[in-house]
Amino acid sequence: MLVGAGQVRRRLAQVALLAGVLTGCSGAAEDDPKASASASTSASASAEAASDGDTAVKRGGTIGAAGSDCELPVTFDIAQYWEAEAVDAGTGKDKAGGSEGSGDSEDSELAQEIADALLHQGPVTAACEVDAKPAGNIGFLRIWTGEPGDDDARTVLEAFLADENGVSKAKYSAFKAGGLAGAEVKYLVTSKLLEETKEETALAVTTEKGPVVIHLGGMDTEEHRAMLPAYELVKKTLRVG
Repeated sequence: MLVGAGQVRRRLAQVALLAGVLTGCSGAAEDDPKASASASTSASASAEAASDGDTAVKRGGTIGAAGSDCELPVTFDIAQYWEAEAVDAGTGKDKAGGSEGSGDSEDSELAQEIADALLHQGPVTAACEVDAKPAGNIGFLRIWTGEPGDDDARTVLEAFLADENGVSKAKYSAFKAGGLAGAEVKYLVTSKLLEETKEETALAVTTEKGPVVIHLGGMDTEEHRAMLPAYELVKKTLRVG
């Protein structure tokens, strides 16, 4: 059955809206010359510091504990000016309503499918994102959580990457922090749409409340490297919540 142009536009609008669930307002920073200049300056300075082996950043607070911006199975410090916000990954299945027409119901189901695809990756679900923009960088730390199980941290991390497109040159390693034994991966991801490749990093730990994956992306490799000191702070201060 052919879909009317109006319905197609509505669905495309839903895709555009839902695609922003985990991207925040980074586009606004890219469009603002002052914000871009600030981000570029900060990125260059941070990248230079990182290249000299200095990964120290000022702490801006701790998240993960009950009552914090994001309640998680683990706690850790975030860098100064970075802003944490919990992600609502509820299914929303009760929002469709029984009195809606079939067209609206189909649109709602499509929207939910897209939301589910954005909010779930491998065995984990989006729980929190920490925005670097207030600190002058364009990118996020994203925290994903899952249900308790028997998989170790490496297995969880491999499943997380297996559900991402364009991954290459993944290099895994083990680490320990706060009594936790975790796995870390550094890799490249290529966007066919943008025709560019950038570096990304993620780590995973397992707890009695389930696995946790912490991922650092970034607008590009330069931004990613500039934010690595903030990621290292998270890794160093990671504890069971």
